[in-house]
Amino acid sequence: MSIDLLNHTPTFQKKQKQDIFESPDFYQLDDLLTEEQKLIRSSVRDFVKREISPYIEDWYEKNHFPYEIVKKFGTLGVFGPTVPQAYGGGGLDYTSYGLMMQEIERGDSGMRSTASVQGSLVMYPIQAYGSEAQKQKYLPKLASGEWLGCFGLTEPDHGSNPSGMVTTLKKEGDHYVLNGAKMWISNSPLADVAIVWAKNEEGRIKGIIVEKGMEGFSAPEIHGKWSLRASATGELVFDDVKIPEENILPHIDGLKGPLSCLDKARYGISWGALGAAMDCYDSAKRYALERQQFGKPIASFQLIQKKLAEMLSEITKAQLLCWRLGKLMDEGKATTAQISLGKRNNVQMALEIAREARQIHGGMGITNEYSIMRHMMNLESVVTYEGTHDIHLLILGADITGISAFK
Repeated sequence: MSIDLLNHTPTFQKKQKQDIFESPDFYQLDDLLTEEQKLIRSSVRDFVKREISPYIEDWYEKNHFPYEIVKKFGTLGVFGPTVPQAYGGGGLDYTSYGLMMQEIERGDSGMRSTASVQGSLVMYPIQAYGSEAQKQKYLPKLASGEWLGCFGLTEPDHGSNPSGMVTTLKKEGDHYVLNGAKMWISNSPLADVAIVWAKNEEGRIKGIIVEKGMEGFSAPEIHGKWSLRASATGELVFDDVKIPEENILPHIDGLKGPLSCLDKARYGISWGALGAAMDCYDSAKRYALERQQFGKPIASFQLIQKKLAEMLSEITKAQLLCWRLGKLMDEGKATTAQISLGKRNNVQMALEIAREARQIHGGMGITNEYSIMRHMMNLESVVTYEGTHDIHLLILGADITGISAFK
């Protein structure tokens, strides 16, 4: 299957699949949510059931990113929901944003990646570090889905060590020249705008707004993925790209810029991974109650009940973690280490639940009749991007001991 990137028309027949998901809430956490937050969650859940779940297995199998979802996400309001309304955002709290990411990743991690990259890694740095002119130019178009964005930090030889980047930004007269490359960039093949981080001549890291069509700028797609197959992933290549002065983010200098963006993205991932785990648990519970062996449903066997009980226990703990982390985000108190704990814990939890759910489904668990194997493969990317599992352990370790293990 191929897709025409000019008109974004897929060349395969979409497959309908009914979504009957019901969310677990063992500790009655809905009592902690406002009516507005529950309404937002319900709206996004209904969207996922209508616009993503019926088609996601076909998109995934065909390695197809449905570009039409971008405008739909914009209309739904999931791009930059915490961005002020004056710039096209929703002006919402971080718990509402988290609930959105939970519901979207419950549908698919690649779909959530598209949304969280746009909001946390593209719109946030423009909002936080951009000029008023930059905010007015870019944020409304990104919020509506008219433009798609991407974030360029990781390089072919510098992933967990972003300070070692070799992409350069040099001043030449009244403009700058950008050279280098970025790797494993979500949304890049189709992005209209890229937030890129590069070192200037003094070795300081600067944020740059690079626009599609700039001479010397290309974004080749990465093929052969077994994970996030319904998401567009590529490179960013800069060959003497001329950058106007007005495309430099004026209010940030140093590694703090990209790392602050990653904090926002990691927060969204902590909620998103929870959504994937909830979907696997719901599917496993339904299957166990329906599947008959030895004359009775397999849900009646002790080992199956053990698996389901442990799944629900971990999901409930993760729900509490996300809720409290959301409160800390709203109060401006959440630390990088606290966010790292949430991302690492919840992604690892989701991976383990996906694997247990696959076992409950038996051989059917590897087919696209169920979402389990797709979630499992997606989560193998999520456990690596925005900071690997081990790097987050070391971030937490440094916070505990006061000693950095990176140097």
